[in-house]
Amino acid sequence: MKSKHYIETPDVILIGSGIMSSNLGALLKGLDPDLSIQLYEGAETIAPEASNGWNNAGTGHAGMCEMSYTPHRGFDGEVDVRKAIEIFAEFEQSLSFWGHAVRQGWIEEPKDFIRKVPHLSFVSGEDNVDFLQSRYHSLKQHFFFGSMEMSSSRCDIRHWAPLLIEGRSEEPVLATFMENGTDINFGSLSEKLITWLASHVDCGYATNHPVLSVERFGDRWEVEVYDIERDAIVVNSAAFLFIGAGGGSLPLLQKAGIPEIKGYGAFPIGGQWLVCDNPDIVNKHHAKVYGQNIGSAPTMAIPHLDTRVINGKKSLLFGPFAAFTSRYLQQKGSRYDIFSTVKGHNITTLLKAGLCNLGLVKYLISQNFQSMESRMALLKMFYPNANPQDWRLVDAGIRVQSIKQEDGHAGIIHFGTEVVTSEDKTLSSLLGASPGASVSVNIASKIIRECFAQKLTTPLGQKRIQDMIPTFYEDLAKTDRNRFIEIRKQAATALELN
Repeated sequence: MKSKHYIETPDVILIGSGIMSSNLGALLKGLDPDLSIQLYEGAETIAPEASNGWNNAGTGHAGMCEMSYTPHRGFDGEVDVRKAIEIFAEFEQSLSFWGHAVRQGWIEEPKDFIRKVPHLSFVSGEDNVDFLQSRYHSLKQHFFFGSMEMSSSRCDIRHWAPLLIEGRSEEPVLATFMENGTDINFGSLSEKLITWLASHVDCGYATNHPVLSVERFGDRWEVEVYDIERDAIVVNSAAFLFIGAGGGSLPLLQKAGIPEIKGYGAFPIGGQWLVCDNPDIVNKHHAKVYGQNIGSAPTMAIPHLDTRVINGKKSLLFGPFAAFTSRYLQQKGSRYDIFSTVKGHNITTLLKAGLCNLGLVKYLISQNFQSMESRMALLKMFYPNANPQDWRLVDAGIRVQSIKQEDGHAGIIHFGTEVVTSEDKTLSSLLGASPGASVSVNIASKIIRECFAQKLTTPLGQKRIQDMIPTFYEDLAKTDRNRFIEIRKQAATALELN
């Protein structure tokens, strides 16, 4: 994909072609059709890094099955589910916007990027069973999770996900089940949104255009870009700049020189998947099944056995297996990336992060030398009859976690997502990973609130944003079941998820 036109001195420049830039660009164009937008991507293709279908779990993260979002028990002994409820509401905004894009004809064929795939949580052993029971009862109190089922019956679990039961010993097991989960190809969705964006005469994108530098001149951000095909440097400028370059975001933010980034560092974590393409096995499993954290693994490496549909082909993925890496990007990264962002203002934070997280570093290094046998042993906790001959190992994407000083404590590694915005609201960027892609519309809406607030002051602006995101001005979690059903039905119909 290459742009048909290049926009000089646009209103907005987007760096990176993943799910964040594509959603933000489409939302801005829908909010103000007169905005001119230029997007730059350093790689040859759209969304080649974290948003690529093979580089993430493809889970429509909604708190249904991910026990990492509900890790703690409250004073009453029950599991705290507030984070799961929050993420569920944010994901509904994504579904609403994508449904709007389909209804408006911005994107076609929703099955190219989203399909209904049930979400399960699965545990074995008495202690884990007790935890999942508590999680289930806490979630069921909210109407978001009213359709959730729970069972320890092997007959029920076999019906939901047969591979979990085949060959399993007589140990206590428990599973929760929600039918309305999703599998998403965020790379395909990004490509569709950017194609629509570039269909406008005042919007364009350019691949093979890595950004070299970012600098403030007067009231505009000047961006220096290298055109690989022409072997030439191009300079462009915009009133607003969004850096959605994944692992490449922190280096560009440092070049921009905004004070808000001082003290920030980065910690990259690589990943790998076990993949099965054997149709006899693949066709038995139609679910995303999440387990609990194993040992000292980071939350992003909690194991799960997933149905994936990528470019029309159905496969099973298991993992991810975390790995130590010093690169920030899979395609354009360098083994020296981790050193390139070490600055005087963050070296103390980075050193303390290393000292405070020696267990994590040791775990990641050990994962690099993990044998196929040990990977299969973990898979067999989910699928006891798994045969190594049916599975192959593939590289997953790189997640760059942000490190910063927080509440006086340096060296805190953040495994979530975080938006960094300049004081004058002319530059914004996303750092971090999960559940970023799933809640990217909510993140983009926060950027619009903060940086384009003037466009929301008119009745027309308010109508346009509510047409795209019906719950923009309300907290769906605090409404009622009927409102939730109304919002979900509208999105599910457009996205063909019913």
